[in-house]
Amino acid sequence: MERRKFIKNCCYTAIGLPVLATVLESCGSIYYASTIRKESQIVLAKSEFIKGDSQSSRSFVLIKDKASEFPICIYKSDSNHYVASLLECTHQSCELNVGGGVYSCPCHGSEFTMTGKLLEGPAETDLKTFKIDTDNENIYINLY
Repeated sequence: MERRKFIKNCCYTAIGLPVLATVLESCGSIYYASTIRKESQIVLAKSEFIKGDSQSSRSFVLIKDKASEFPICIYKSDSNHYVASLLECTHQSCELNVGGGVYSCPCHGSEFTMTGKLLEGPAETDLKTFKIDTDNENIYINLY
């Protein structure tokens, strides 16, 4: 191999590995939780917010319900307060991305807070959120 080509390949590797690690790390932060469906409620165990090492916790989890095309994000804002938002952009129904402390629309750029409030358009309304009840062990997302 020529010296110039070798150096070029080393540079690409040196640049590419950190970028790849960042991409993989961001993908790893999305966690789909296990739930139980009971009529018009989804039951989510609070333990789903605890990471496998049990020394850290997740600030949000995603759930997928068979009745909806879009996932629901459950955001934990403090020790016992949760917000459930449907990840459907109110502009043109694109599925929202979660990251950087906001929900963002990959289609037209709308952004929402983790509690579903509109930050930036072209969307004009907040996200659909669901009423939540909790007890010591579970979170109950009321769908209707």
